[in-house]
Amino acid sequence: MITYTDATLDDLPFIVDVYNSTIACRQITADLQPVSVESRLVWFNQHNPKSRPLWLIKSSNQPCGWVSLSSFYGRAAFDKTVEISLYLHQDFRGKKIGQTTIAYIELFAKQAGIETILSYVFGHNLPSINLFKKMNYQQWALLPKIAELDGVKRDLVILGKQLD
Repeated sequence: MITYTDATLDDLPFIVDVYNSTIACRQITADLQPVSVESRLVWFNQHNPKSRPLWLIKSSNQPCGWVSLSSFYGRAAFDKTVEISLYLHQDFRGKKIGQTTIAYIELFAKQAGIETILSYVFGHNLPSINLFKKMNYQQWALLPKIAELDGVKRDLVILGKQLD
């Protein structure tokens, strides 16, 4: 059973640990060094339960990841557009938790008046691209070779979905 709860400051160390666990693979995040809990406080505080949630994901009451919606571009005209971030602990990947989570947060987003969700994914991160495409996201942009990870230039794909 998958459940979602609003993240608290007590959850931030777990959220940071899951995030940091993805850095070494050079496939999921553009951070090259681990981040600290302190460095994520401003980001944490930019979320709110009404329109920009940060949820702890639990499987059978065990924390297994997190998902958030963040404002896009910071201008009022884009208030109905958000960026999704979804990170799962490695032990919980490939178990359809990502699909369940995206579907659930889309329902929340519609109720919150959000009309568009964007996902930024490295072009070589095929598991994430396939996950979002399975959830009917379309590639809206390709930014070729704009990131450099260990001397390798990488593409950024922007996937998007209009919520009806």
